[in-house]
Order: sequence, then structure tokens, then C-alpha cells
Amino acid sequence: MNPAIDWLDACRRMAARQAELFAATRGITERTEYEGRGEGGDMTLKLDRQCEDIVFEELERVAAEGAAIAAVSEERGEVSLGSGEPVHRVVIDPIDGSMNVRRTIPSHSLSVAVADGDSMADVHFGFVHDFGAGEEFWADRGGGAHLGDAAIAPPRPDMPLEVVGLESSDPRWILGAVDSLRGEAYRIRSIGSIAITLAYVACGRFDGMLSARGCRSVDAAAAQLIVREAGCELLFVGYELGDAALDLDTRYPVVAARSPGHLETVLAAQEAGVARQA
Repeated sequence: MNPAIDWLDACRRMAARQAELFAATRGITERTEYEGRGEGGDMTLKLDRQCEDIVFEELERVAAEGAAIAAVSEERGEVSLGSGEPVHRVVIDPIDGSMNVRRTIPSHSLSVAVADGDSMADVHFGFVHDFGAGEEFWADRGGGAHLGDAAIAPPRPDMPLEVVGLESSDPRWILGAVDSLRGEAYRIRSIGSIAITLAYVACGRFDGMLSARGCRSVDAAAAQLIVREAGCELLFVGYELGDAALDLDTRYPVVAARSPGHLETVLAAQEAGVARQA
């Protein structure tokens, strides 16, 4: 029998320990130290590895209480913790927004998703901690979405498409998307963390978002549940929710919005961006 797990408490411990680490490493030079390439394919910062170590130490603490876990992380790949067949699939991005961390831009996040299967549809708990704002977003499947201890209110259907978040914002990739949003959105914002940008859609700070290129499951797994539990719209382009795998190999663009109509607009912008890249 698997014990009940307080995933929110475990994630809060991870975030608190990471915050101490960030406070102790403030300079760009200090934060720009690489240690090779992680399982996700990106170059690994020393700080990435240190943050991931914190996450795994807390997961090992959970596993020591009897939980069987399959952890999927950008740096280590897939790791089994505890004994027996894994019941919990934990998808982790210890730092979503590594360039921001390296350049000492404060907007970056810890993203942790817990699933009882292998797809985005199977995620039942999601946690995103925004270190710049000191805020946490989280959701339980069927229990709604939260900003800290406050429930996030459902979206108002009459809100205009005022602010759109744009991620994967390499200038080569975004021109078509930006052009498509001309006359549709009032302002575009690029934070540099897919998890935070999705969470901002969930809580109403952004009216929609799109990623100009495909993202990994570790970037979006937690925040996509928060978006859906907040009553907003979300789509992994080209995939049904149950087909969007929780692995490190698959890449899928993500779009989200606070109404179906706005979702159509940001999806059209995402597709226009892809067409311009071709």
C-alpha cells in the first residue's frame, strides 16, 4: 500500500532550499559555470546540477517513507527511487529559465509535476515556484488552481486579448507570430520561463501565451495542469492531451488562453510563426 504524500509540502521544501542557493550566488560570472550536457540535451550549469540535487534529496526523503517514484529530470534523465514498481511519475525542471538564472534575471522557476501515468492527461499535481516574485502556483486534479493559499478565480469571458506571453523567443522564430498578433493583442511579454508564463495565463495576468518552438515535458507538465484547473484553455499543438508524453524526447509547442476564442488567436499566431520559419 502506498502512503499518502503531501506533495505540496515536499515542493515547498525544495523551493526554500533552492532560494537559499540563489541568494548565495548572485554574480553572472559565478552563475556561468558549466558541467557538461544533461539528458535533456542542453548544456548543464553547475547551478542546474545543485538545484537538481536538492530536488532529488527531497524526493529520496519521500521515497524513504514508502513511495515508489519514477523521476524524470532534464539533467539526470529517468531515475527510479524507492522499492517496487513506480506508482508516481514525477516530472521535474529544477530551473525553468536557465538563461535568466545565468544572467541574474530574477524570473525563473522550479517546476514539479506528479502523474499516475505517462502523459500530460495523467498529471494530478502541479507546482511552479517563481523565484523572482517569491510566488507559488499549484493545482490538484479536480481541486482547482491556487496562487499561494488563495484559489484562482475562473476566467471572465468578456476580457480582451490584452497581454500575450511569448516563449522560445529567438528572433528567428517569432516574426510570423508577432505579425499575426498585430491588431489582435495590445502587448506582448516574454518572461523566459514557460512554466511562469503558463501560470500567468492561469491567474489572469496574461490573456494568452504561445511557445514559438516545441517545449519539453519538464517545461510544461506542472503548469499545464494549473492552467486547466484554473478553467483556462490549453493545447499541445499536434497532440491530444493523452498523447503528449512525459518524457525527454518529445517536443511540442504549447498554446494557452483564458477563453476558446483567444486560444484560436494564439494558435493561429503560433502556426504563422512556424510557417515563417519554413
